[in-house]
Amino acid sequence: MFVPRPPALGPRVRLSSLSSMTQPRVELLFWDGCPSHPQALEELRAAMAELGLDPDQVLVREVDTEQRADRERFVGSPTIRIDGADIQDPGDEPSALTCRVYHRRDGRVSPVPDPADVRDALRNAMTTRSHP
Repeated sequence: MFVPRPPALGPRVRLSSLSSMTQPRVELLFWDGCPSHPQALEELRAAMAELGLDPDQVLVREVDTEQRADRERFVGSPTIRIDGADIQDPGDEPSALTCRVYHRRDGRVSPVPDPADVRDALRNAMTTRSHP
């Protein structure tokens, strides 16, 4: 009697199992009144893909009330957090529904974080997760 073998796990399945162990929790919080969040999401996903992380795993959350901003400690849009940590420490900035200002490594002010800061934060989270 012929008994079929279960299908072999392909490389994509094995890769997703591996990445689920090392994939950090990546969140993008935004306020719809600020127009820079689509650019920030695009650059975040590009950085994740570059590092071998699944860019579709970004948890995108809208912060739409002052109460939510307070509860989330949301200092402006866009905010990117990796494993709960803001990629650029907001210091004592107050919670608010506002556009966020980032300082790039070259000294420029920008409505989105420096892509190098995003990559470094992702790498740091991956390293932390792979070395318990």
